[in-house]
This record gives sequence, C-alpha cells and structure tokens, in this order.
Amino acid sequence: MASKVPVAFIVFNRPATTEKVFSAIRDYAPKELFVLADAPRPGRDGEAEVCAATRQVTEMVDWPCQVHRKYRTENAGCRRSVSEGLDWVFAQVEHAVILEDDCLPDPTFFKFCGELLARYSEDPRVGMISGNNFQRGSHPVASSYYFSRHCHIWGWATWRRSWQRFDPTMRKWPGVKETNWLHRLTGHRTAAFFWKRLFDDSYHRLPGGLDTWDVPWTFDNWIRDSINIVPRHNLVSNIGFGAGSTHTMKADNSSELPVTPMPFPLVHPETFDRHESADVYTDRTMFYGNGWVHWLIWTLRTPFSVATMRRWRERFLWRALRRE
Repeated sequence: MASKVPVAFIVFNRPATTEKVFSAIRDYAPKELFVLADAPRPGRDGEAEVCAATRQVTEMVDWPCQVHRKYRTENAGCRRSVSEGLDWVFAQVEHAVILEDDCLPDPTFFKFCGELLARYSEDPRVGMISGNNFQRGSHPVASSYYFSRHCHIWGWATWRRSWQRFDPTMRKWPGVKETNWLHRLTGHRTAAFFWKRLFDDSYHRLPGGLDTWDVPWTFDNWIRDSINIVPRHNLVSNIGFGAGSTHTMKADNSSELPVTPMPFPLVHPETFDRHESADVYTDRTMFYGNGWVHWLIWTLRTPFSVATMRRWRERFLWRALRRE
C-alpha cells in the first residue's frame, strides 16, 4: 500500500465548511498535516471570533499524525498568506496535497494524487495534479486523466520541484505582455484578451484587483509550458460559494459540482499531448464566457484616463472577437 501523502490545509474564517473538509482529511488520516491560517482582517467585526473557531476545528486531530501549524498573527492577504505558507510546507516535504477550507474531496482523490505524485515525481514537464474536472460530461477520455494547460486548484497536489520555481510577483509578465504568446498558447483571440487582462490586473494589483496567488501560479505554469493533470471525473466539490467567501461570493455552474469516485487501477494516457478541445471548452465555460462583463468590471474600477479610453475602444472589439 502506498504511503500517505502529506496534506496542507488552508483555512481562514469558515468553521462550517472547514469542519466538512477536515472530516474528509480525518478519514484519510495523513501521517503529516500542515495547517495554514491567515489572521483576521482589521476592521472586520466578528472575524476574529470565526477565525478562532475555524482554527479550533483543525485542532481535533485524533489519529497518529505529525501536525505543523502556521497561524499568522497579522493579516497578510490571500496572495502572501498562501504563497508564503506553501513555501513553508515545501521546505519540509517533497510533495503534498493542498486543500482549502471549502474544497470537499471524494475519498479517492487522495489515492489518485498519491499515485500520480509518485509516477511523475521526476518529470519536470508536469506542473501539478488537479482534483477538478469542469467538462460536465463533454470531451470524455478513455484514460483516468488527461493533460491540460489549466491549473484548477480546488483540491490539488504538486511537488517541491514545481513550487520552488513559482514567482508570485510575475516578473516575467512585462516581457511577454505585448507579444502574441497568449494567442499562440490559447489558440483564440478572445481567450488571449481575457487572460491578458487577468494577468495584468494581478501583476499591477489595480485598486480592487485580485489579491490571489492562483493567477500568478497559472501564469508561472504557462510561461514554463507545463502540462497539468485533470481527472476524468470530478473528484472535489467547492462548497464555499456564497456569503463568507473571499472570491466566490455568488454561486455559479461550477459550485458544488458532484463528485464521482475514481476507479483503480489508473489508466494512464498514451501521450503527453494537451487535450486542446477540453481546454478551449474550459476557457469558454469557466472563464471568458461573459467577456463583456469582465471588460466592464476592469473599466469601471479604473480611474478615467487614457487607459480607460482605450478600454472603451476595446469594448467594440469584443463582438468581432466573440464571432470566432
């Protein structure tokens, strides 16, 4: 039987969802558990109490386990807290499963990650292993998983070798921003337009911009041309949409997706080729399907300027681009 994989558990201020995910971790009973918790945000009434209650849930370790805790005393924000927290994790272990407090896994998720962490441990082409499948039955594959450029992180796993090369500041972005790199990678002008705006927002951290680590993580994997693993069936359900969420405040068609147990033994793909049609489907259904909405958000939260005028001009390009 394969050894248990270390688990990194990222929590913040939601004791109810934390308890459900922690119960799944308890059932798996890893030999090593890392708990990462940011501190309450200043000026948020009642947040200190719910953060404390959330941490208390993770204290109930009743199986043989070495537990490491990184509890911040001052709020660092999502990007710093998670990035620095995983730096700390991978300074101590070679690989890990990462779960956030709203990502509820099927029990087979852990075995799936464990087997593939071992299989691809020395293969730098593979950047990460996801537990998410957002195909909703489209683009079925005969193997147990396929390779993708997307970095789905609602339950995932990776290696120290991948995380150590991660740059949360996205220093390489200015060098490729005005090239056709994104168009070549995605194969679609609308997708390139969407990801350019998202990467730029994350790089500059515009007022109201994304304080998150996963956009830089996606950029980092793409700029290195990594391939990432997506399971044939969805193995993790995000149960955290709605009030109390930091980024997923409104439920959509990706919230609380059902999970399907992964059959074993695993059937491995015959090639390392990306599943391009599945990636395009994910782009269109998960990301830029409401492209004009994304454009409007970026425009309205930016002070009126020449840049804003350019965005008004670009607004009229959307219709032409969407006809592809």
